[in-house]
Amino acid sequence: FFFCRWYRVRRITMSQFLSPPIVLLQNGTDTSQGKGQLISNVNACQVVGDIVRSTLGPRGMDKLIEDGRGKVTISNDGATIVKLLDIVHPAAKMLVDIAKSQDMEVGDGTTSVTVLACELMRNSKEFVEDGLHPRIIIKAYRKALDLAVSKIQELAVDIHGTSDEERHVLLRRCAATALNSKLISHNREFFAEMVVDAVCSLDADLDLTMIGIKKVQGGSVQDSFLVKGVAFKKTFSYAGFEQQPKKILNPKVILLNIELELKSEKENAEIRVNSPAEYQEVIDAEWNIIYSKLEKIVECGAQVVLSRLAIGDLATQYFADREIFCAGRVATEDLDRVARALGGSVQTTVSNVTPDVLGYCELFEEMQIGNERYNLFTGCPHAKTATVILRGGSEQFMEESERSLHDSIMIARRAIKHSTAVAGGGAIEMEISKFLRDRSKEIPGKEQLLISAYAKALEVIPRAICDNAGFDSTNALNRLRAKHASGGMWYGVDIQTGDICDTWESFVWEPAVVKINALSSATEACCLILSVDETIKAPASEQPGADGSMPRAPRGGGMPGMVAGAGRGVRRLPGRGGR
Repeated sequence: FFFCRWYRVRRITMSQFLSPPIVLLQNGTDTSQGKGQLISNVNACQVVGDIVRSTLGPRGMDKLIEDGRGKVTISNDGATIVKLLDIVHPAAKMLVDIAKSQDMEVGDGTTSVTVLACELMRNSKEFVEDGLHPRIIIKAYRKALDLAVSKIQELAVDIHGTSDEERHVLLRRCAATALNSKLISHNREFFAEMVVDAVCSLDADLDLTMIGIKKVQGGSVQDSFLVKGVAFKKTFSYAGFEQQPKKILNPKVILLNIELELKSEKENAEIRVNSPAEYQEVIDAEWNIIYSKLEKIVECGAQVVLSRLAIGDLATQYFADREIFCAGRVATEDLDRVARALGGSVQTTVSNVTPDVLGYCELFEEMQIGNERYNLFTGCPHAKTATVILRGGSEQFMEESERSLHDSIMIARRAIKHSTAVAGGGAIEMEISKFLRDRSKEIPGKEQLLISAYAKALEVIPRAICDNAGFDSTNALNRLRAKHASGGMWYGVDIQTGDICDTWESFVWEPAVVKINALSSATEACCLILSVDETIKAPASEQPGADGSMPRAPRGGGMPGMVAGAGRGVRRLPGRGGR
């Protein structure tokens, strides 16, 4: 009996050694798996979180980033920073995705969602190291998310307002809160009024493309203003432009996608003529074609001519003699906004132009703004639109101001669509943290500890606000916990004194959808990182040009395969002088 058992074990062991190995992956493929790989992914994400954490809050610092081409960007916007960091770690790239998602969905809270996701991973790291299965952590985190979202919806306050004036004031407070942590925070009331006026001037669909932001360098930031219409920079013009009208009441506007200039012959064109008269007929035909186009434009009654392509000197002088304004090489984005705002359509021919394809507005004028001249269309009846003319000293300042205005516009737009708000300054995070701690005591098993860890992670927002402002975060958090335990649900960090205050009474408001989306995105990113137990990295291809680059030619400028230095198309032969 023992001999048979030993023989069977021996046979199985030998068969394992004799079986050929299975080669599944390409030679050189890097694989990492297990608990160590999961913790490595978490550590990589925490590095990104530590970079953007110092930018959170009204007193957050800015980051100066220079790309490989020498372009310098100064920003404290989370989505902009993580996008410019050029992250190569595959797990850390997920933070870039959630920041972009938050920016596209609600426009603000990009830094908060990145910091919150990293803090959730940091708190789950110790459970992974103790041997807890990641699926248990993921289940508990998703349960905590559901509880947090339902609590935010319960606490959210309706800010729709009973009148248009009250609604305008409530929206301005939300827009000003979004500008608190931006470079233009000292002028937040000035820009908040401008942002709300721009958003309220749109149609019911609140199309973001109908709000344009034009940067004009020079002057003070207080020189910025809002145009309730379409404005774009004056394009290149030929002689005769000065004679055209610069202000027209109730103009008819025609939008074109054709060239209105004489074109030179192509290089391979060939025209055979037998006499000077035949050559003159060719010249006359070219002039007749251009004059025919110009006459048809004048006959349709248009007083303003805009074209995506060039308008030459002949057409410019022709229109000037007939009191018609024209502009060529108009940017596609600007021409599309003009078409939607004025109700016209872009034409590819001037034959049979009917009145229904023309655009109409109350006033067209050209005005000087700084060192530039701008064309303005106001009183657009078909689609309401607005343009913000942004002034500033440096290019980096205006670019950051544009990003700040974009975030504020998105917040005001979301506040109109979802008219519920919560208090900012870390107040809602502390209230949700207190709620989850109390609720976790009713949940048995390991989920109790995990939901408590989720609640602790939410405190990173008020802690970072205090740290970035130079305040004692430990003291502030202790006071906030005590205040929320006694019923002060809207108490957050007072950025002016370093103490705590009722941020709702201080008009630090944020749309509830911003917090809900930030919590959802951060939790899903954390769960996605925790669910990865193996990383497989394929080896780099050794074929030339596999990375998208062209194969390098040999030195000497010859064709591939020729001897370097032998000259173009010259083959070096053995013999005298060829050794």
